[in-house]
Amino acid sequence: MNILDMITSQVNNPSVLGKLGQSVGADTDKVKQLTELGLPALMRAMGRNVKTEEGAQSLAGALDQHQDDPVDDVASFLGQVDVNDGAKILGHLFPRSQTRVQNNLASKTGLDKSQVSGVLAQLAPLLLGTLGQQKKQQQLDVSGVVNLLKGAAGKGLLSKVTGMLDANNDGSILDDVGRLLGKK
Repeated sequence: MNILDMITSQVNNPSVLGKLGQSVGADTDKVKQLTELGLPALMRAMGRNVKTEEGAQSLAGALDQHQDDPVDDVASFLGQVDVNDGAKILGHLFPRSQTRVQNNLASKTGLDKSQVSGVLAQLAPLLLGTLGQQKKQQQLDVSGVVNLLKGAAGKGLLSKVTGMLDANNDGSILDDVGRLLGKK
């Protein structure tokens, strides 16, 4: 099981979904939809960011900062997650498209933008913490982190979601989701 599938299965535990839903005032079924679309979007953004040396170094530094986050107990972690840190992470991952991504995910899930933002701000630190632990445990350097992300991108849920939504096969689902919603 790759990292994305592992995190998704942990987050989709009914008690975790309940906590996430309660934290933003949302129905757990809609939160589950969001996690299944949002986590791959976060991974995809990380994968895009590491295509440059500067982006890869920046991500490696962020993973070092989050490598000791207590992510093994997802429910407990989400109960104490720093959503301000999560909002900053989202800003780094989607520097020019955060609003568009959130609007698209809101439209796909039936949640409002603030609920999407609230859930993603909790998931982003969880993802960084999990990847940080993997980096530490496997003693990965920057190129190892890049390969870890590439491995997750080619497998499992991320590949399925991307394949399903990337109608023009350009490697980005953002333009296709926008088109589905009637936006250019």
